[in-house]
Amino acid sequence: MTDTAIFAGGCFWCMVKPFDEMPGIEKVVSGYTGGHVANPTYAQVSSHTTGHTEAVKITFDPEVISYEDLVKIYWQQTDPTDAMGQFQDRGDNYRPVIFVKDDEQRRIAEKSKQALQDSEMFDDQIVTKIEDVQPFYDAEEEHQEFYKKDPLRFELEERGGREQFKQRHWNN
Repeated sequence: MTDTAIFAGGCFWCMVKPFDEMPGIEKVVSGYTGGHVANPTYAQVSSHTTGHTEAVKITFDPEVISYEDLVKIYWQQTDPTDAMGQFQDRGDNYRPVIFVKDDEQRRIAEKSKQALQDSEMFDDQIVTKIEDVQPFYDAEEEHQEFYKKDPLRFELEERGGREQFKQRHWNN
């Protein structure tokens, strides 16, 4: 039996690999969620007119990796104090959101967010939203598993601020 989790944390290209390499992860799909247009394209989402954010939908085996563990991995990929994008990626389509599908995911996400705020690890407030799951639309094939398809471009994206932030705040 599998479960799903949806996270938005900036460019979906950079959000796949950290989850994809974990035991218990069956699939990580790049896509769009949180908007008001059915079946949006990358160009539409990038135009900031659909309300969607780039996100990843993770199918996982909860017997191997818990939702709580996925939330911990999520925090370590993002700047939870930046509501209007992540690193070099700016705009509402890159906003950080944990999309929860039920009360249990909401409880875990909210508890984790509060613990992160209480840790005083960051000088600013934790602004990552926790919202109900909305329809998720798979991104075009060229965006799937991007880190494998174009490792040089992926590395450039990671070096756009994300990797330095992770090193400074999460000691990765």
